[in-house]
Amino acid sequence: MRDAIPLIEVRNASKVYATPALTDFSMTIHADKPSITAVVGESGSGKTTLARLMLGLIAPTAGQVLYKRRDLATLRGSGRREFLRDVQAIFQDPYGVFNPFYRVDHVLTTPIARFKLAASKAERRRLMEDALRSVGLQPEEILGRFPHQLSGGQRQRIMVARALLLRPRLIVADEPVSMVDASLRATILGSLRKLNQEMGISILYITHDLATAYQVSDTILVMYRARVAEAGDVEQVVKHPRHPYTKLLLSAIPKVSTTLDWLSPDAAPDQAVPGTTGCAFAARCPLVRAQCRTAPPPLFRTGDQQAVACYEYQTAPTLAAGEMDRVLTG
Repeated sequence: MRDAIPLIEVRNASKVYATPALTDFSMTIHADKPSITAVVGESGSGKTTLARLMLGLIAPTAGQVLYKRRDLATLRGSGRREFLRDVQAIFQDPYGVFNPFYRVDHVLTTPIARFKLAASKAERRRLMEDALRSVGLQPEEILGRFPHQLSGGQRQRIMVARALLLRPRLIVADEPVSMVDASLRATILGSLRKLNQEMGISILYITHDLATAYQVSDTILVMYRARVAEAGDVEQVVKHPRHPYTKLLLSAIPKVSTTLDWLSPDAAPDQAVPGTTGCAFAARCPLVRAQCRTAPPPLFRTGDQQAVACYEYQTAPTLAAGEMDRVLTG
């Protein structure tokens, strides 16, 4: 039975800087049904803005982000502390998180001390070693070293171990494998999958890489210029994409034989002007029609676990407010 109180709710959230960074976005993460949701899109699509909103690093311009039905922007004291333990982050640049003057132990001992996870030095050491082993690292090869003495993949896995120390209910992983060698991507993604399957931790996996999103996630949100273009079960969306932008992302996955795709950057430069009305993808879309240039399309529900923001499917029912949860969870 589903928890009466969701862990995280994003309700019609928008974030505007000079131009919109996220527009009317909604989703829910339930702690009782751990899942991996990928958020995919190119630079400027709103992925990182969404991650920062969920982590409470920024507040929405409009709408709300709720933690256990409490507005994240107003959380203070014990409520804020509880949130910081339940929701952890793994960022893109593993080196930038480390202080080069401290041994890597520091990033592990800090949360242990802050959240009073250990009553003795021996217990602290055990927690650190267990966390490192859980992500495929040998403590004797890691502890006591400085950041520059470790590889990027080792540093990133230490950050996964750090998040794991707190036994969070959600990890927001923002491009966690984009700066490591291809040979290590599978290891890190495997660690995230293990946290989900064996420890019941939900993962929000932010990436520009549709291939790794398909490998690791259960559901997917495809973002384009601050809006959701397509959403649903990852198998359904990847194998039967509806939105032209999703098809573009799929066409960009390297193949043995490459040709110039009809939506490659050279073939169809992005001429959309921020702030204009209509669908943001209209300038690149081969299916564009007059109404696409007058108002952005809503999300149309094309299946039990698929929705697409494209007027090609306007005969399908419109996704009502609050129904994104059903598309992503079935």
